[in-house]
Amino acid sequence: GNSLPYIQKIVVPIIESSDNQLLRFRSGELDTISVSPQSFSLLKREEKRGKFTIYNGGPLTGISFISFNLNQGRNKQKKQFVDPIKSRWFNNLAFRQAVAYSLNRERINNNIYRGLGAIQHSVLAVQSPYYLSPEQGLKIYDYDPNKGKQILLQEGFKYNNQNQLLDENGNQVQFNILVKSEDKSRIDIAVQIQEDLQTIGIKTNLETQSLPIILQRLLARRDWECYVGAFGVPGSEVEPNLLSLFWTSKGSFHQFNQGPQPRDTAIVDWVVSDWEKQIDRLFLEGLQTLDEAKRKEIYGEFQQVVAEQLPIFCLVNSLLLQAVRDRVQNVQFSAIGGAFWNIDELKIKD
Repeated sequence: GNSLPYIQKIVVPIIESSDNQLLRFRSGELDTISVSPQSFSLLKREEKRGKFTIYNGGPLTGISFISFNLNQGRNKQKKQFVDPIKSRWFNNLAFRQAVAYSLNRERINNNIYRGLGAIQHSVLAVQSPYYLSPEQGLKIYDYDPNKGKQILLQEGFKYNNQNQLLDENGNQVQFNILVKSEDKSRIDIAVQIQEDLQTIGIKTNLETQSLPIILQRLLARRDWECYVGAFGVPGSEVEPNLLSLFWTSKGSFHQFNQGPQPRDTAIVDWVVSDWEKQIDRLFLEGLQTLDEAKRKEIYGEFQQVVAEQLPIFCLVNSLLLQAVRDRVQNVQFSAIGGAFWNIDELKIKD
């Protein structure tokens, strides 16, 4: 037979606009395109006539989330990164639980992902051998805003005549939600979260900023309050320890409580919580353990700690959908490898 690879040349054009990508695929210029929830119904109708197949790899392997800035540290001028009144709310577990119950993730999936998403419960991908499911005991927060209100009232919060939430000192609960300006769907998610939080009396304001500014605020200035974002590391669905830069307290991307970094003198009085120290210990154990059953136990405990302590709130993951011309043969699609992980085995049928 012929030696591998079968395909001698691959051309990857750079097309900045997703609309132009779609036009060029529909005209036959492209052999493959990533399918968004917004373009799915259109392309699905054209699948047979256009001689292509839309593959579904299941949920993407990263996390989509909302988080509060839990950092209680101060800058060089001894000013707290987060307003101390708001910091008390954010670092109150009961407050975070109430917020978790107020998030209508089913509505996010239906309105923004057109039903082509999957609600996330764990911070590990469902494809991971270390994934802990709700059926296995992972704590979850099904949509129940009345329960959220009850938790807040039990914690000493109260409502005024306008149904606005006040803390025990009479401060109105309001904060800013930071979101990337380049991502329309993420802005749409943030708008819906605003509406969800309003149902439990919390007022929010959207801050849309470019990604470079957001990264500076998350990792250096540390002066944000709430953030809608996403995070993933290639390969972490197989090896969770690759996520240590996000989850361990000294990680370079531990954004919800970003600590001091090498040559960083911009932070003093930084506090690491007991549950963060527990996650540090679990990641070290996971790194040092070879026994697979023990590793599953370790990373299962990690997922449970995150679910109970809520440093972030998982939202909805879009499905990995990709259209590939039928003339490309031997496609073995997966969420981890996509359409072309076995590119040396693919053939072109003319």
